[in-house]
Amino acid sequence: MQSRSVNASPPPPHPAYAARTDSGSDFHERLAALRKERGLTQQVLAGRVECHVQQLKRYEAGSSQPTLDVIRKLATALSVTSDQLLFGKDERGPDDDLRLQFEAASRLDPEEKNVIRSVIESIVLRNTVKAAERRFTGNGGSTR
Repeated sequence: MQSRSVNASPPPPHPAYAARTDSGSDFHERLAALRKERGLTQQVLAGRVECHVQQLKRYEAGSSQPTLDVIRKLATALSVTSDQLLFGKDERGPDDDLRLQFEAASRLDPEEKNVIRSVIESIVLRNTVKAAERRFTGNGGSTR
């Protein structure tokens, strides 16, 4: 029987999951910065996360990536969300000024949520069409 060579290397990550911010900060840089902001040593954080300090050093150096379970433990130990660890400030989620409104809307009944969803979808669609018009006409979108 002939054996086939299989490429076991994983595919490159999708660009949306690259965990880079506009300032170029990666996960490992955010992890180290958050640990230092909280005045924790690598040894103390490793203990809270239940991993070896050498492994934490590899996470902070960017030479190793933590599992989902470790990310959860890191977020808990650093008192941040996993999104704050994985994504830059402006990479994910609504702006701070909209966050409270979205949180309030999430508690509405399903019918009211559908109304809000429809309004948001129509505004996004309208702005997408305007942007396409600007690209097509090259005049800032004013066709009237």
